[in-house]
Amino acid sequence: MISRIGVLLLVGFLTFAIGCTTTDPYTGEERVSRTAIGAGVGAAAGAVVGSITSRRNRTQRAMIGAGIGALAGGAIGHYMDRQEAELREQLEGTGVSVTRDGDNIILNMPGHITFDIDRTDIKPEFEDVLDSVALVLAEYDQTGIEVAGHTDITGRVEYNMDLSERRAQSVGRALLRRGVQSVRVDTIGFGPHQPIATNETAEGRAMNRRVELTLFPLTAD
Repeated sequence: MISRIGVLLLVGFLTFAIGCTTTDPYTGEERVSRTAIGAGVGAAAGAVVGSITSRRNRTQRAMIGAGIGALAGGAIGHYMDRQEAELREQLEGTGVSVTRDGDNIILNMPGHITFDIDRTDIKPEFEDVLDSVALVLAEYDQTGIEVAGHTDITGRVEYNMDLSERRAQSVGRALLRRGVQSVRVDTIGFGPHQPIATNETAEGRAMNRRVELTLFPLTAD
């Protein structure tokens, strides 16, 4: 999981970040502005990003050790462009948003379509969506997959951290059952510490309850 230092630092700037929102161009939903977060994070961002970067580097090393070839140069952007296009086609109308962030692709899977309240077993109706995701992931096997669970602020932080981790693990296991290589998949729980909307409203809390898949390219660097 994310380091305790990172979590403590992150809590310190949540008040700033929650008040700064923008509109997701793909879903029309209000999200916490990534630019605003970048401006207000300071030391907390360094701790969090450092932890995530370390985990992704570990995943990349595992993939290379498993014999998966790395991408280089201009091939990276083209590879992720094609993968993004196929994901958008496969996931249209499912409730899962596809967002591009540099060379990374983020799949936002809202809690109301993935899990019942306070449960960690995937809803049966979401299995078809995961089939579609795994189909694309199997084709584009030069990408690592970070499965991150998120909650709202309701309840104890410790409980939410555990719940978010177990939900991420449920999705990770579902991908493995569909043939995605285990060396490509890392799961992590962020609990309530990475909101994308205000926690002051029911609608905002619902948006914060989610699982996000971040797909990142295996690079030669």
